[in-house]
Amino acid sequence: MKVLIVEDEHKVVDYLRSGLTEQGWVVDIAMDGEEGTHLAIEYDYDVIVLDVMLPRRDGFAVLKALRLQKSTPVIMLTARDHINDRVRGLREGADDYLTKPFSFLELVERLHALARRTRAQESTLISVGDLYVDLIGRRATRDGVRLDLTAKEFQLLSVLARRHGDILSKTAITELVWEVDFESHTNVVETAIKRLRAKLDGPFRTKLLHTVRGMGYVLEVREPRDMREPREDARPS
Repeated sequence: MKVLIVEDEHKVVDYLRSGLTEQGWVVDIAMDGEEGTHLAIEYDYDVIVLDVMLPRRDGFAVLKALRLQKSTPVIMLTARDHINDRVRGLREGADDYLTKPFSFLELVERLHALARRTRAQESTLISVGDLYVDLIGRRATRDGVRLDLTAKEFQLLSVLARRHGDILSKTAITELVWEVDFESHTNVVETAIKRLRAKLDGPFRTKLLHTVRGMGYVLEVREPRDMREPREDARPS
């Protein structure tokens, strides 16, 4: 997916570009409002991250110009104490906002949510190969066989299924499933992944839950030539 970041703080730009690139996003950068307006109108993006305080043209002016021609989803970045900015941004067409400083993982999840919204309403039934995850019924099946999962295992599978094809780090999984962000808890993820993998992949020839060495875990169907099973002792960050 492709994102445009319109932001003039170099540290924020470098932080977001590095993090989103690692998440598999294609990232374009505009350091002022004029360039941001040009890129937003001339090119297609899945979502735009737009700061309010910008040189040459502020974020509200960028948003106003964009809304005259496109409905690209926009997340606005505002200072925590500028409540009026957040209200104004939403009134003038922003789809969401985050206050600085913000959680990178929260931003990523909001980006994915907005990108999904533009494609179609998110389905409550997710399929990955012969795996079907029913988010409403809270049940999962493979090849027609229901998987006997605990509540936490189903929650972990749901997170992986919603983002199938994306590599999720142990830190990201810890925050999304256990709602904590302490690195010391990442061994809990390893244990949970091992238990889920035994139920999800153990009885079946085709494996869906893969370890990506040094990066994390991904739920996806791989072609036979790509079936290089990583060692179980791989330690993603």
